[in-house]
Amino acid sequence: MFETLDVHTDTRGIATLTLNRAEKHNAMSAAMIADLTQAAARLGADDAVRAVILTGAGKSFCAGGDLSWMRAQMAADPETRFTEARKLAMMLQALNTLPKPLIGAVQGNAFGGGVGLVSVCDLALGADHLKMGLTETRLGLIPATIGPYVVARMGEACARRVFMSARLFGAAEAVDLGLLARAVPADDLAEAVEAEIVPYLDCAPGAVAAAKQLIRDLAPPITDETIDRTIHALVSRWETDEAKEGIAAFFDKRKAAWMR
Repeated sequence: MFETLDVHTDTRGIATLTLNRAEKHNAMSAAMIADLTQAAARLGADDAVRAVILTGAGKSFCAGGDLSWMRAQMAADPETRFTEARKLAMMLQALNTLPKPLIGAVQGNAFGGGVGLVSVCDLALGADHLKMGLTETRLGLIPATIGPYVVARMGEACARRVFMSARLFGAAEAVDLGLLARAVPADDLAEAVEAEIVPYLDCAPGAVAAAKQLIRDLAPPITDETIDRTIHALVSRWETDEAKEGIAAFFDKRKAAWMR
C-alpha cells in the first residue's frame, strides 16, 4: 500500500505506523512525506482505529530530511521548492491534527525532521539509548516547518537550549526538554507504549477526538499563516550560500567552511 511505510492495525483498533526506510535511517524522502500525509488521512477517517503508534524500523526512528531530497530542492526552480516545502509542512499538520491519539515509540536516533515527528505526537516514549538533535544549522539550514510543533512541545525557553546549536542530546535531556514523556530501557519500550495505549480502549472514541481538538483550540494556534511563514523561511534558506555549502560538504564528506 505504501512505498516507505508499514501500517498494521490489530484487532483492538491499535494501528502501528512504522517508518520503513531502515537502510536510510528512515530519512524523509518525497515519497515518505506523501505516504505519511496519505496514511494520516486514512487512519484519521477509519472509525475502527482507536489509537496510532508512530515508530521506525531498524536502528533509527528518523534521521530527518533525506539529504538527496534537500539537494534536489536547492537545484529546483522557486515554484518547485515552495511546492515541496508545502508538502512537508502539510504532512506535519496532518499528523498534528490526526483525530486519534498518536503515541511515539522512539529508538536509536531522531534528528531534524525526526524531532518534528516526535513533536506532533500526543506523547512520545523513548529508549534510553536515544540520541536527538535539531541538526539543521550544521547544514546551513533551519528547523523551519517543524518549528511550530517543536516550540509548542518544548516552550520557548527549552527550545532556545537546542533549536539553534545543533548539539545532540540524550533521552534523559529529551524528557527534561518536554520532547519525551519518559525514557525506558530499549527492551521495555513496547511494554511502556502498550501501557499508554490501553486506557484509550475504555474511552469513547468521539470524546477522545473532541478532547484532542479542544486542546488545539485552547493552545496557541498553528495557523495557515504560521505554516506559510515556515515554508517561506525554509525555501529562503535553501537558496542561501550557507545551505549550498553545508549540503555540498555533507556529500563531499568534509567539514563545512564555518566548522572548526
